[in-house]
Amino acid sequence: MGVLFGTDGVRGLANRDVTAELALDLSVSAAHILSEVGSRRTAVVGRDPRASGEFLQAAVSAGLASAGVDVIDVGVLPTPAVAYLTKARRADLGVMLSASHNAMPDNGIKFFTADGNKLPDHVEAQIEARLRETWDRPVGDAVGRIVTDTSADGEYVSHLLTSLPVSLKGLTVVVDGANGAASHVGPLTYREAGADVIEIHCEPDGYNINHGCGSTHIEDLQKAVIEHGADLGIAHDGDADRCLAVDAEGNLVDGDQLMAIIALSLRDQGRLAKNTVVATVMANLGFKHAMQNESIEVVQTAVGDRYVLEAMMASGFVLGGEQSGHVVMTDHASTGDGILTALQVMARMSATGTSLAELAGVMQRLPQVLINVDGVDKHGVDTDPVVAAAVADAELSLAENGRVLLRKSGTESLVRVMVEAQDEHTAAAVANDLADLVRQRLSL
Repeated sequence: MGVLFGTDGVRGLANRDVTAELALDLSVSAAHILSEVGSRRTAVVGRDPRASGEFLQAAVSAGLASAGVDVIDVGVLPTPAVAYLTKARRADLGVMLSASHNAMPDNGIKFFTADGNKLPDHVEAQIEARLRETWDRPVGDAVGRIVTDTSADGEYVSHLLTSLPVSLKGLTVVVDGANGAASHVGPLTYREAGADVIEIHCEPDGYNINHGCGSTHIEDLQKAVIEHGADLGIAHDGDADRCLAVDAEGNLVDGDQLMAIIALSLRDQGRLAKNTVVATVMANLGFKHAMQNESIEVVQTAVGDRYVLEAMMASGFVLGGEQSGHVVMTDHASTGDGILTALQVMARMSATGTSLAELAGVMQRLPQVLINVDGVDKHGVDTDPVVAAAVADAELSLAENGRVLLRKSGTESLVRVMVEAQDEHTAAAVANDLADLVRQRLSL
């Protein structure tokens, strides 16, 4: 992988790391790599509501148009909507401006292929390699045009509704839109599906995205579900490619549990291809145990929904995802889609007449402690022998009753230390010891 691209596109502090100049240059390079030269080419471009997305989208559109690509500006929409519309409009590529769950000052650039898929590593490397190269610029009527599409949100909502096997009538759901990309289309979709919807944090102003709300801050959602006596709550992140849930008692239902619910639903419908689900190495051991108890196979990948999707596509699997709430269902989407995930979970509730708490009870989560260690050389976590020896010792002590995972973040300057154990005290003790060692050995 190149220097610019992480596990989910190019991301960093807007106007410092992710600048208008970089957005323009990347778009030109991507146009040369991803679109067919010699024909009239098209790109779908969307963004989340961050203030910086306004100038970054303008820069991306300018770069693409200067390279001879016609731009369809779909405005503020979730990442999976841009992926879907790229394929539905038969565009050559798609571009999404978002930093997902990151704080407002950050932003990012994600590219999609004509099929609506995230780029493989080698294509990202090609885009970086051709960045700012000398090129023959089109002139006259060969330059691209930029048009605004006001029908894109309705088309996306209609697509989502085709995935529903039953009406959601009778369900009451509280939706936390994270003041992000799902703030409009999320509640709209759930209402169109038949649910009664209560909205919180669905008023983006360009600055309040992810601020004390959404899937990284579910406290307000938990309170609102209990206050309104709702059946469940749904928390999206900034670009709505994932979601977490809250049951009627205010308890968190994470991505592993959501995926377990959907896996059993697909299996019972005869739609779980090869009786297999794909998860990352971060999946809770409780998820693996639950799937084993239900005779469902689990294939594991590196962290990142792009790697989940690659494994799914390679073997024809239809369901995969991450504990963070990215769930990929290839019968309906080419990337994680938080609104789609919520619809499928609520459909399972409606079809079975079962509460979310009971459905989520199919798996018991092992206590899991995750510590983000900043201010360190994150790349050293893969090579430091003392850290490696400490991890091996910890895994030996936990045996089959837990596990240890140290990895560098693909989107932030962090080392993530994750420990699972039979009890919270043991998990916390092991995680804190390893985090202290990482700080000692790898401090910048």
